[in-house]
Amino acid sequence: MAFTPLNALNAFLAVARRRSFTAAAKELGISNSALSQSVRQLEARLGIALLIRTSRSVALTDAGQRLLEHTGPGVQQVLEALETVAAQPGEVTGRVRLTVPSVAVPLVLAHLLPPFVERHPRVEVDVIVENRFVNLVAEGYDAGIRLSEAIERDMVQVRLTAPGRFVVAGAPTYLERRGTPREPKDLLDHACIGIRSMTSGARWAWELERGKRSFRVPVHGPVTTNDDKLMRLLAVSGVGLIYTFEPEIADELRRGSLRLVLEPYASAVPGFFLYFPSRAQVSPSLRAFVSVAREVMAQELAPKARRR
Repeated sequence: MAFTPLNALNAFLAVARRRSFTAAAKELGISNSALSQSVRQLEARLGIALLIRTSRSVALTDAGQRLLEHTGPGVQQVLEALETVAAQPGEVTGRVRLTVPSVAVPLVLAHLLPPFVERHPRVEVDVIVENRFVNLVAEGYDAGIRLSEAIERDMVQVRLTAPGRFVVAGAPTYLERRGTPREPKDLLDHACIGIRSMTSGARWAWELERGKRSFRVPVHGPVTTNDDKLMRLLAVSGVGLIYTFEPEIADELRRGSLRLVLEPYASAVPGFFLYFPSRAQVSPSLRAFVSVAREVMAQELAPKARRR
């Protein structure tokens, strides 16, 4: 790969976003050695280290972090502009890089991605599923999907789902064996499947509410995990109570393999939103994604509105 500042900068950005030379080289379609040489050339041109390399990991120096934040969005727009020049009139090309929590995959992406891919086959959608808070700009994402309470206020937000609730539920076998909690404090005497935060590593306290009162219960139990599917499987098996977004266990509630408890204390949430920086120049590919998201998810919301 011939050295140019743009090539080298794009190489650095790929490594910085992935925190891996191997993953970045695969993304760019070049060898690890060529990628490493390009990044070293950029560091030599700038006269400063951008990355801290060890045998097991890659981290950013302060200068590398600043370069990522200041140039990442702009370089992506330049690369998309180059692709757009070669596209047919009216055809959208480029890439949309999304960060989404695992719960949003069946509730949002399963409905949204098929029609988007059909309409815009030359747009690559790169979906990173991770249950942690993400800095979109610093980590090179175009947009994210989150519950609105987790979104910074300076972001543009597009509603994707109706408001919902976080609920507590248990299997009939568990409730027969251990009884049914009547108040939030009763959870302290129950086996609760813990939720591990990917951001802090701590176990989440379960958040409940009733009227103007709110409750944070430091539950405990035999298993703590960050995997939604595992939590659901354990709850259905009677291992313990689960705290989750209600639509995620809709099938289990319908079949009766899980039952809601403490329903008067269910915590309301505004629902899922697509969000992206308000200060950024929206690329054609992201603009197309937002347009399809508005249309498709509006169709999903319409039947729920009529039922109410």
